[in-house]
Order: sequence, then structure tokens, then C-alpha cells
Amino acid sequence: MKWRLRLMMLFEYAIWGAWYVTVGTWLGKTLHFTGQEIGAVAGTTAIGAMISPLFVGLLADRLFDTRRVLAILHLLGAALLAVAATQSAFPMLYTVLLIYSLCYMPTLALTTSLAMRHINDPGEEFGAIRVFGTIGWIVVGLIVGAWGVEATASPLYLAAALSLVMAGYCLTLPATPPLARHQRFELRHAFPFESITLLRNRSMAVFALASFLICIPLQFYYAFTNLFLNEIGVVNAAGKMTGGQMSELFCMLLIPWFFRHLGVKYMLAVGMLAWVLRYVMFAFGAPGELVWMLWAGIVLHGICFDFFFVVGQIYIDREAPPALRAATQGLITFLTYGLGMFVGSWVSGTVVDAHTTAAGHDWRPIWLMAGACAAFVLVLFVLLFKDRKSTVGSAATVIN
Repeated sequence: MKWRLRLMMLFEYAIWGAWYVTVGTWLGKTLHFTGQEIGAVAGTTAIGAMISPLFVGLLADRLFDTRRVLAILHLLGAALLAVAATQSAFPMLYTVLLIYSLCYMPTLALTTSLAMRHINDPGEEFGAIRVFGTIGWIVVGLIVGAWGVEATASPLYLAAALSLVMAGYCLTLPATPPLARHQRFELRHAFPFESITLLRNRSMAVFALASFLICIPLQFYYAFTNLFLNEIGVVNAAGKMTGGQMSELFCMLLIPWFFRHLGVKYMLAVGMLAWVLRYVMFAFGAPGELVWMLWAGIVLHGICFDFFFVVGQIYIDREAPPALRAATQGLITFLTYGLGMFVGSWVSGTVVDAHTTAAGHDWRPIWLMAGACAAFVLVLFVLLFKDRKSTVGSAATVIN
């Protein structure tokens, strides 16, 4: 069963990694979209993340078997990705990818909930299953990079093929019927209204605000790094960017040690500081003697992601009452991958457009602007956030 669930996670995240990392290069270098248009396309997943709780709460929890919902969504997704690959005008391409994101983003939560239903101890076993999603992202990134098709629509066709395979594979997964079939659906089941009351606590409110704000500079990385690396002449940029996911796996192992020595506040701060350093590295790095700075900026992704998002999940699990933990995690997901990334897609696109040149883009001020945004959030967080002393056991329990 565990290996079947691991394969599910591998396909799930390989689909996303196949097209999302390189789509900005295709849009910018081949279709000549503006920065705002590229940012808007990258932001379609954020809109999907904001709306997906309704799908999860209504479809899988109350109406249909989760595996069938997954199969239908991925089948639709395969068709939509194939259609998107044939488009060259922004309005139609954006519309198709927006509809696709509304189909795909709910599957992230659905695969997680399905896995949780079929393992005995999620706290002990889920991590070893979810890590295969990161492995899938790495493998497909290496394939796209070695294939040399980053500036073409081929990654979208690859994602469509993987989505089609995933649709068929989902039907082989164990039956996962809805648990709340006989309960009346209410809006409060889809959106975490109750968890908003926790924001009355100053530290929780500061954490929520910082989580939202830090995702604005984060979108600079997701939407434009591949285009940046290709424009400055980095070979196999997509393959090299998988170094960020590789470092993510390594940093995950370091979290317990750092948690014991730094605690929540300073681990979160280190994660945000890594964002600042990453963008400084991108601003001054270049192929040749300074290529190490580009590598450093990519590898810092592990600290950026794990030390903020993973540690943030630990913090929520510790601070929220048991009955509100899932809802509060959902609220933070809405603020980060939803609202934060959506705003970030608009801001990053505007900044990139402001620094467009005849030869491409003036990348140094773009990355310094992103770094300045991250530095502002870091200072705000360090000054306002206060954390009570945590125990080692609480961290180890969540991480393991």
C-alpha cells in the first residue's frame, strides 16, 4: 500500500513540475508575453489554491469516492494541458490554464487526504510517502532540462501525458468513500472561518501576515527564475533548478537539530533571510566565474522552503487547539499559496515589465527588488513576533 501511495505522489508532483518551472521561458522567449502576462499565468495556480477547499469539502468529503474525483480531475487536466500547448495568444492561454488550475490544485489536498486514510500512523508514515512528490518534481525537471525544450510547449505536452497516466492510476487505488456523505454541507465546512479567531493572538497574527507577505517575493522565483537563467546563457537551466528540490530533501533532515538550537522564531527568520540572500546571489551572479552565486541561490531553496513553510506547519500544530489545527493549516495555505502567490504574480510581473530591455531584461534591479521585499518582511517579523519556549518533543513528533 505504501509504495502505491508513493507512486501516486510521484505522479502528482511530476505533473506540476513538468510545466510550471519552464512555462515562463516559453511565454517570454517564444511567445513574447509581457512580464505581467507571465506573472498572471503563474498566478493561475494561486487562484486554484484559493478555491480548491470548496472542491475538497464538497466533492470528496460528501459526494464521491476520492479516487474517482482524482481520476476525473486529472483526465480533464490532461485535455486542458494539451489544449494550452496549442495556444499562442494570452487571453485564451490564460483562460485554459486557469480552468486547468481549478482542476489540478484540489488534487494536492485530495492525494494527501487519500494517503492519510490508508496508513496507520500519518505522523510516522506520511513523510516517507510525501517525499516521493519532491522526487517526482526532481526527475521531471532533469528530463525537461536534458531534453532542451524549455522554450517550447513540449513541457505542457509532457505534463498532459503524465496527467493522463495519473488519471488511470488513480482508479487502481483503494476505495476511499466520502466520510461525511450523510451530513449537510455548509459553507463553514469549506472555509476555515473558526480558525480566524486565533489571529487575535499577536504572534499568530504576525506569523499569518509574514506568511502572506513572504509569498509575494517568492513568486519572483517561481515565475521568472527559469527565464532569467536562460536569458543569461545558463545551459540546462531546468535541470540545474532541481538542485533546489534536492537541497529541500537534505534540509528536511536538519530541521530537528536546528529546532532544538534555534526554536521557532529564529528558524522562521533564517528561512526569510535565505530568501534575501538568494535574490542577492541572483542579482550579482553570472555564468563563468560567478556561476557559484547562481548555484547558491538555487540551493538556498531548501532553507527558504523548509525553514519557513515546514517549521510554520510545526508552529501551527503546536499553537492551534486540536479541533482547529486542520482549519488553521488551511487558512495559512489560503494566505500563502493562494492570496500571497496571487498578489506576488501581479507584483513580480509589474517589476519585470518595468525592467524590460531590447535584449531581454535588466535582471539585477528585479532581483534586488525581490530581495528588498523579503528583507522588509524579515525585519517586520523579527521585531513583532514573540514565541514561547518550545519543547523538542513537539517538533520531533510533527517532523517524523
